[in-house]
Amino acid sequence: MEQRPLGRTGIRVPVLTLGTMTFGLQCDEATSFAILDRALETGVDFLDTADVYPLAGGLDRVGVTEEIVGRWMASRGARERILLATKCRAPTAATPNSGGLSRYHIQRAVEASLRRLGTDVIDLYQTHFFDRHTPIDETLRALDDLVHQGKIRYVGCSNYPAWRLAEALGAAEHLGLARYETVQPRYNLLYREIETELLPLARSARVGVLVYNPIAGGMLSGKYRSDQDPQEGTRFTLGGAGTVYQHRYWDKLQLEAVASLVERARGHGHSLASVAVAWVLSQEGITSAIVGASRPEQLEATLAGAELELDEDLKRACDEVWWQLPRRPVADGYR
Repeated sequence: MEQRPLGRTGIRVPVLTLGTMTFGLQCDEATSFAILDRALETGVDFLDTADVYPLAGGLDRVGVTEEIVGRWMASRGARERILLATKCRAPTAATPNSGGLSRYHIQRAVEASLRRLGTDVIDLYQTHFFDRHTPIDETLRALDDLVHQGKIRYVGCSNYPAWRLAEALGAAEHLGLARYETVQPRYNLLYREIETELLPLARSARVGVLVYNPIAGGMLSGKYRSDQDPQEGTRFTLGGAGTVYQHRYWDKLQLEAVASLVERARGHGHSLASVAVAWVLSQEGITSAIVGASRPEQLEATLAGAELELDEDLKRACDEVWWQLPRRPVADGYR
């Protein structure tokens, strides 16, 4: 699998990253192990998780996904082959200081993640989304301490708009601290807001870009239609997360646009999921696309996307979709 530089760092990562937020709720441990095995055998050795996963698991299941990943690495003896990324920020308990990006929470969160993952170092430690209540210097100093202590190797962020990433990069440079080397935004054929400011900033500052939702939570698999309700057991029906995903993608215009793309992709002999991943990876400044699954076979279409080169007709079809969709206000927060 193609490898790309991780921003300005000295390491390279595969163009696909395995996202794990389905592990422990949408799929059990045995299925999670099978997904991890399939990913690793195809060269996807970059894993992305978070301390609050599984998605929609609630406080009673916080950390279950990290535990599954830790047990898999131990059972396969795979830790030295894996680039391991996790995140902190969201509440992990129903107490006042159990979330956020304070020094207090970051120090406690990283120790808990190290314990669950069964490792002594995290390769990429990311702030899951920004914290408007904590000064950026407090967050960056706490992360810099962890780098110097050898508990994390690189620092990244997720769901940061361009101005907050720029603020953090400037503060890190001014204070002489470890900076955010990666950013993890939402990006796909149906959501391209990052092209306006975040991607140009990342290219200029040599920040690695690890995009999530490249197939829009399954919408760009082409399995949904405008005349049906969201299917139970999918990302569109998982409690509060289901509400978020329906707000993002479940409307008539987007469903009709996807239906049109399905036909265009089929006409070229490809699945839409493969085309969607290939399109994301062809955009300037993208380092890796985070793909997930609830069954091993679901990986096949996204894996194929890493090897697919789109012809000009498909490129035009993909590009046209975004400009036909109505613009929406951009939320300042979890994006």
